[in-house]
This record gives sequence, structure tokens and C-alpha cells, in this order.
Amino acid sequence: MNNLLYVLWNPSPDMMHIGPLTLHWYSMCWLIGLLGAYLLMKHLYKQQHIKEELFEPLFLYCFVGILIGARLGHCLFYQPDYFLSSGKHIVEMLLPIHFLADGGWRFTGYEGLASHGGTLGLMIALWLYCRKTKLNIWRVLDNIAIVTPITACFIRLGNLMNSEIIGKVTDVPWAFIFEKVDTAPRHPGQLYEAIVYALLLVIGYALYRKYPQKVGTGFYFGLCLTYIFTARFFIEFTKDIQVAFEASLPLDMGQLLSLPFIAIGIACMAGGKWMKRLGSEK
Repeated sequence: MNNLLYVLWNPSPDMMHIGPLTLHWYSMCWLIGLLGAYLLMKHLYKQQHIKEELFEPLFLYCFVGILIGARLGHCLFYQPDYFLSSGKHIVEMLLPIHFLADGGWRFTGYEGLASHGGTLGLMIALWLYCRKTKLNIWRVLDNIAIVTPITACFIRLGNLMNSEIIGKVTDVPWAFIFEKVDTAPRHPGQLYEAIVYALLLVIGYALYRKYPQKVGTGFYFGLCLTYIFTARFFIEFTKDIQVAFEASLPLDMGQLLSLPFIAIGIACMAGGKWMKRLGSEK
């Protein structure tokens, strides 16, 4: 097999060192994605004449909700056998540290974050935010849906820098050889998702410019869920399983967790009386 046809991929996951601390590319991608979403969301609030003081706490709610949800989602969906096996491992689930065999510990950052858990954590955080601010929850969810692809895109670029969530072996000419893993050419599943999410950002914002009156109806929220998790469902066919127990499942964990989000998304886009009972503006 001629490796010259493929992309040789072996970047360091470390972006820089500041004294004893290490800044990882993955963490930086998360931060860039959140900052991009923050700036676009602020623009949307201004366009819709929502009071600035109602915007300020939003970022904190989103950051905490996504982080807690993504971390717990990874630990409980993908590695419950490890993280629930001892008190120390439960601490590792909650704090960005790893206990060493000699009794010490080291700072690692949060090395496992799951997008499905992050989505669920975000939805809970936004419900709490709307209870606090009295804003219509569907207006907030629609606005969040327009900006979310920025964060999703950069998260997957972070996975790419970590050479994780790799694809199956393939002979397509754009295959990556993840040298930290093996020498086989594989689908760059992370890059597929990043491209899909970047396209959703363009599509969602273009629709918003044309149909701003749909904000508050749940349409953009439904579009975001349906698009992202449908794409995720099919892209999973190009990925290797992340944990061993997935080999015994008819679909992998990412696909199984995507199905309820797709169903919710379609229902929100369809609308109806049930949406109005939940506060939809139209």
C-alpha cells in the first residue's frame, strides 16, 4: 500500500507549556468554539432587541451545562466500568486529574467529553436559564441552534488534533494515517463531522436571515438536532468503535444515542399544538 497517497497525521496534542501546566489543542478548540458561539449569539440577541443584561449570564449557563453534561456523558455512556469502579475514579470523573500508582496525582484536563451528554447538559442549562430570565425557551433554543455548529465544528477539530475517534481502515485517497494509532489509512471521521457542522452554520444562518420570524417556533432547534444527529448517525458507519462493548451492539453507542435526538428534532420542526403548549411563539 503506497502511503504517499495518504495524509500522514501525527501532531502533538500539546499546544504549549506554561510552567507546570500544559495547554492542549483539544481544550483550545473547545474554547475557540465557545467564543465563536458567544459572539454570534450576542449579535443575534442585539438584532432581536433582547436586553443585554439577559445575555450576560447565558454564556456561564451554557459553559457549565455543556462541560458537566459532556464529561458525565463520556464517563457514564462509554466508560462506566472504569469511572464507577472506585472512589478515586469517581473523583477523576468530576475533576480534571488522574491518580498515579505511587499515590500522587497529575493535572490532565478533561480528556473525555461526549457530544450527546453535552447536548443534554446544554438543554438542562438553558431550561434553568429561561426560568431565571423569563425568556421564551423556544426563542433561546432556536438562537442557540443557529450558533451551536461553530462549537461542534471546533470540538471535532480538537478530536482530530488528538488523533481520536478515528475511522475505519479504507483506501480512499483522502485517508489519514494516524501514526499514534497504527500505520493503516483510515477515514478521518472527525474531519467529516467538522465539515458537516461548518455547512450547518452556513445553512442555519442563511435561513435565519431569510426567515427571522421562525425564531421562537422551535424550527431552528429542530433543524439543528435533526441535521447534526442524522449526519452523526451515518458518519458513525465510517468510524471505529470507541469502547469494546460496542462490538456486541447492532449499532454503536453514538448511533443509538443519536436516534432520540433525531426524533425530537423532527417533532420540533413539524410543530403543532404540543409545541404551543410548551410555549412556542407561533
